[in-house]
Amino acid sequence: MPRIIKDGAVVEDSWDGRLLDLESYNAAVEGGEAPSAEIAVQLEPGEEPAAIAGDLHRIPMVAIHFPVFTDGRGFSYARELRQRGYEGEIRAVGSFIRDQLAYLARCGVNAYAFDGDIDLEAAVGSLQGFSDHYQADVLQSEPLFRRR
Repeated sequence: MPRIIKDGAVVEDSWDGRLLDLESYNAAVEGGEAPSAEIAVQLEPGEEPAAIAGDLHRIPMVAIHFPVFTDGRGFSYARELRQRGYEGEIRAVGSFIRDQLAYLARCGVNAYAFDGDIDLEAAVGSLQGFSDHYQADVLQSEPLFRRR
């Protein structure tokens, strides 16, 4: 069983349901299979969370793929999901998330699945990368200049 980082700890990935891309998820909805506790959705860059907004209370996990380092839309997707009230697992996936863990956590991501080999124990330490943030985020709704 693969290991991931979830809620600040290295754990075995216990997800045993189906992870569908948005197109397959929509087909499952049309076929009456979704939403369900066994079906999660993976969003790619350009696939807005609004596409699944009506089902958020019944989707156990939303994975957000970060295929390239320069595409930051996934950060906004995670924040939007939390602002819409999503309380399930938001999992960042891809090889380009390693250096972004602290920021991803501030956007509402609580699980990380990496492509390739990575020292997960060292990665957990980087979750605490910043003591304070200038911009508002999911955890702190006021930007730094308003908190002074």
